Amino acid sequence: MVSETGELTPGTLHIVSTPIGNLGDLSPRAVEVLRSVKAVLAEDTRHTRVLCDRYDIRTAMVAYHEHNEAKATPGLVARLLGGDSLALVSDAGTPLLSDPGSRLVRAAVAAGVRVSPVPGASALLSALAGAGLATDRFTFYGFLARKGGDRTRTLGEVVALAHTAVVYEAPNRLAETLTDLAAAGAGEREAVVARELTKQFEEFRRGTVRALAQYYTEHEPRGEVVLLLAGASPLAIDEPRLRERAAALRAEGLSARDVTRVLMDTEHAPRNLAYRIAQE
Repeated sequence: MVSETGELTPGTLHIVSTPIGNLGDLSPRAVEVLRSVKAVLAEDTRHTRVLCDRYDIRTAMVAYHEHNEAKATPGLVARLLGGDSLALVSDAGTPLLSDPGSRLVRAAVAAGVRVSPVPGASALLSALAGAGLATDRFTFYGFLARKGGDRTRTLGEVVALAHTAVVYEAPNRLAETLTDLAAAGAGEREAVVARELTKQFEEFRRGTVRALAQYYTEHEPRGEVVLLLAGASPLAIDEPRLRERAAALRAEGLSARDVTRVLMDTEHAPRNLAYRIAQE
């Protein structure tokens, strides 16, 4: 696009959310944007074509996915700088959330191109809205590593989290992940499995991690799955016990600094409380 002064004006990169199941969830604004741009960047052009046909969107499509994003990004940024507006979509939901797109958005921002989100369906937010767990604070982990140290560390982090954790999981690995969470100490924790969101067989199954692990070991789920885990309950702090322990440690000759460290490491006392009691 050329401005009134004759200068080339960059186009806009639109990040368009698409339905996660029910095709009726595409917003009117999303339809307008998809019709108006020069090209739709699709994770799977065949999948996105079904959606576009539903809304009579005839815009050209360009495949953009995890296998070609490194090679394709510079050319797409050049198109944006040349004045073309483009729309990025994933197969379902909001792009960049466990889907390709971050590389392109970063490159567009670095080049001074306007990035405009077109909000809509999201499996993450839909699961949170219907689960019945606390939503004032949550951490999204996407898909967990399948094995190794990364998986072990992340499972430990999820179990220790004091607020709701949200995980995407493949249906054939759901029972294993629930079993691993139970083994990591969250067996009696409240959890929710949200499945096939917005589709005909949408389901929210609630229970303890251990009960859900047993259920899905016997009944392998189908379709897309979101797993939500309630936060760990804060440990009750017994201040009289902490004072007794601090007094005993001081009697052994430990400094206030060392007493603080011991109260934090062995009694799980918050830093500020441990410091105050150590100074008494």
